[in-house]
Amino acid sequence: MTCIYVERGLTAELARQVALQLMAKDALGAHLRDELHLSQVMAARPVQAALTSAATFAAGAALPMLTVAIVPERMIAVAVTVSTLIFLALLGAVGAAAGSAGVMNAVARVTF
Repeated sequence: MTCIYVERGLTAELARQVALQLMAKDALGAHLRDELHLSQVMAARPVQAALTSAATFAAGAALPMLTVAIVPERMIAVAVTVSTLIFLALLGAVGAAAGSAGVMNAVARVTF
């Protein structure tokens, strides 16, 4: 297995010394950062996720309610069903685009 420090241009001995020094202070942090490419920037943000979820839930509920207000009474069931699927697909696409994820997979997942 090639050490990432050797891949970056260090000699094998210097790479070993660098790895030992980094591991001496914070072995888990060094492993997460250098081997798994995880950092504080990529850490989960539960409050942000909860607020985003609440906002999208409210938007997802408001749009079918708007449909009820503008569609004739005899067509409400069909209109709400169709509009809800369309709005789900739209919100799934927006969420995927905001999170840099695959849009089509997200749309399929939320509408299914």
